Amino acid sequence: MRYPVTITATLIGLVLCLYNSTGYDPHNMVFFMFSVPAWIADLIVDIHQVNVYLMYVLTVATWALLGFICDWAIARNRRRSY
Repeated sequence: MRYPVTITATLIGLVLCLYNSTGYDPHNMVFFMFSVPAWIADLIVDIHQVNVYLMYVLTVATWALLGFICDWAIARNRRRSY
């Protein structure tokens, strides 16, 4: 099975984290719009107390997992159609 969606989603997560770390997102608006772990962390604890690098790792991992789930669903659908 090839993983084009997984690779693309992982790259999206990396770009999101790199954009946030450069400082072009001063109020973290873009990061909080597209980072699921940041949503969950904001609900549980004060977001200023969370390690930024942990949020970056979890964001990239979440995007990669979502891409893998999409690739798995595509492969499953292709197997069923034969």
